[in-house]
Amino acid sequence: MKKNLTLKQIAKELEVSVSTVSKALKNSEEISESTRQKIQAFAKLYNYKPNNIALSLKNRKTKTIAVIIPEIVHHFFAMVISGIESVANKSGYNVIICISNESYEREVINIEMLASGSIDGFIISLAKESQEKKDYHHIKEVINQGMPVVMFDRVTREVYTDKVIIDDVLATQEAIQFLLSKQRKDIAFITTPDYISVGRLRTEGYTKMLLQNDIEINEDLIVRIANEEELITQLEHLFDTQKFNALVAVNELYAVAALKIALKRGIKVPDELNIIGFTDGIISQHSTPAISTIKQNAFKMGEISAKLLINKLEEENEHEHYITEVIGTELLHRETTSL
Repeated sequence: MKKNLTLKQIAKELEVSVSTVSKALKNSEEISESTRQKIQAFAKLYNYKPNNIALSLKNRKTKTIAVIIPEIVHHFFAMVISGIESVANKSGYNVIICISNESYEREVINIEMLASGSIDGFIISLAKESQEKKDYHHIKEVINQGMPVVMFDRVTREVYTDKVIIDDVLATQEAIQFLLSKQRKDIAFITTPDYISVGRLRTEGYTKMLLQNDIEINEDLIVRIANEEELITQLEHLFDTQKFNALVAVNELYAVAALKIALKRGIKVPDELNIIGFTDGIISQHSTPAISTIKQNAFKMGEISAKLLINKLEEENEHEHYITEVIGTELLHRETTSL
């Protein structure tokens, strides 16, 4: 047994719930004297020290949940928040929104600050830096202390918890297959570095579909945007150096930036260039021409995330069974693709 024991480890060793361990260590009269003595003796033997991230007990709930998102500018995250608030408010919960600004440090600070007793659970989409560092100790720690966490969109296999995602690989494959059916075989792909989960999976869908159709992968047609300040520069270089008749972007910001450059260069869209983005946001709907897009149903993603978290908070029996909800997508054709 490790010295830096957690409530969850004690509960597992003694075959009781995390809540029972926490209450026993606080001398709660809800727990029998014999159980209290057994738990307290075990904790003392293995030098248990309460973590600064405290367990949010059922008898002192705040009825508040925290949502941590990487950024607010993308329509996708705004719609996820709307879905979360819709379910949370109907269930009598308040919602606190925190923005990590893609910063690992900010994500850690937000979680540690709120988990000290301000909220009952978290809904989180990982920051770029957290995925780059592959360091999720702050999330694992709150889970180990008995506080439920639901992850959405940007998730990791390294954290065992409920997750809400789309099938990024399949959604991208469907978009590429449509373009190939229109004889658009020279397809550029605007994505993120591979350490960002959704970018990696969507790139995987792109390459898989090309290979399935016996099309050689041209790495020069894959543009990975590590810093959005360099987006225009990298796209200009793509248009300067490569020939392509279709383009798929992993978000609508990248899609509209590519559309703007194409129109500025006199490229006819969709006749000479088809463009498909991700997220059915306001930019895609109201750009000229309107951008065809893979609709992720962000509102539904928010609703399901909130339901999963609230179910965990209100269920009587604690367990370690976690599920991953996969939400369906839809390819919406607008003016940037030719039917």
